[in-house]
Amino acid sequence: MKILIVEDEPELRKVVQRSLEASAHRVEYAADYPSGLRKVEDYSYDCILLDIMLPGGNGLDILKEIKKLHPETSVIILSAKDAVDDKVTGLDLGADDYLAKPFHLAELHSRINSALRRRVQKGESHIVYKNLKIYPEDRILKINEQEVLLNRKEYDMLYYFMVRPGKLLQKTTLAESIWGDHIDQADSLDFIYSQVKNLRKKLKENHSEADIQAVYGVGYKLV
Repeated sequence: MKILIVEDEPELRKVVQRSLEASAHRVEYAADYPSGLRKVEDYSYDCILLDIMLPGGNGLDILKEIKKLHPETSVIILSAKDAVDDKVTGLDLGADDYLAKPFHLAELHSRINSALRRRVQKGESHIVYKNLKIYPEDRILKINEQEVLLNRKEYDMLYYFMVRPGKLLQKTTLAESIWGDHIDQADSLDFIYSQVKNLRKKLKENHSEADIQAVYGVGYKLV
């Protein structure tokens, strides 16, 4: 998943980021209210870990913006242990879950995976489209129940398509979601073509009923 950490405690932020990246997640971060709000307005994420007490503003205001711009995004509030009112307000505003600091990293991973299962996988351990089945927690693809090996970027790309079947995805959105927000500084997005080409080849070789269709000058969609 592509995850945003909005947290002003640098040590906590670094520990959480390293742990999530070790589990193959794409992680971005913001250290205060203005940068957190800017990230939410400019980019999309699968899950956002949101602190409430931030330099420059209240995280609950960021939560309101997330729900307005990206209602499908999962949000987990990171709150002080005794901040009961903030937890209740956050859940009422649409947050999926909350964790009181300090917390165990294993529990954080479990909460993130649970949020994914509820919001994207409808409670299942896998996502199905046509004869394709992927298991996000294990990063496995099966076609006709046979496992197909993908490299990390190929898997990330297919996952992004499979949670948005039939939706036209612009090249910029695809690149930001898989390679990170800094990709908007790249001179060219031509590398996406070769990644899509390789992925399409593997799907075809394994008799996939789904294909990635190019829409000239715009992007791609899973059909």
